[in-house]
Amino acid sequence: MMLKELREKVYEANMDLPRHGLVVFTWGNASELDRERGLYVIKPSGVDYDKLSPEAMVVCDLEGNVVEGDLNPSSDNATHALLYREWGDEIGGVVHTHSEAAVSWAQAGRSIPCYGTTQADYFYGEVPCMRGLTPEEIEEAYELNTGKVIVEGFEGKDPVAQPGCLVRNHGPFSWGRDAAQAVYHAVVMEEVAKMARDTEIIGGHCPTAPQYLLDKHYQRKHGPNAYYGQGKKN
Repeated sequence: MMLKELREKVYEANMDLPRHGLVVFTWGNASELDRERGLYVIKPSGVDYDKLSPEAMVVCDLEGNVVEGDLNPSSDNATHALLYREWGDEIGGVVHTHSEAAVSWAQAGRSIPCYGTTQADYFYGEVPCMRGLTPEEIEEAYELNTGKVIVEGFEGKDPVAQPGCLVRNHGPFSWGRDAAQAVYHAVVMEEVAKMARDTEIIGGHCPTAPQYLLDKHYQRKHGPNAYYGQGKKN
């Protein structure tokens, strides 16, 4: 079977979404890219999580065409394909959910401000909210144009330093080096969405974290001289 190991990884990533409380019913999907083959594996559309298996995962090429699998790929397949075509040298996994707190910010049309170090550890600044799609974009190719709106909104931004976004009136998308890291970033987005919401409930429109604090927390994990964790010994 083609890409057996990758099917298993993508299955586990998809199963992690309900485990972390990011999806109910079938409201989410995860995928992972195999750069060497120019293929990715994605969750099938509308299949309950308790009925998923590694064999049910769908293999697609970078145009979103099904290469292997008996089921239809996620309805968000064209969005995943577009992000891999545009950013495939930088990212290897994509996740989309309708997690409650992040969706609330998307429905409000607001980016998630960076109020503190929890967010700064993973996002170099706010979690940006993309514009809404026009009626013409929705009618023409909704999921494809969702991907285009994300890429457009990241012009001048680094998708590695800001590994996720909100799409207005829709919900969160996240990405990472693989599907597992994309799920991790989806969890982070949901948690910081709750924290930012509660910060504004308690303190109104508070000042965001100062740039020097943002720099320190992001760079100590991701910068050239990062020292967080056990990866490097002095």
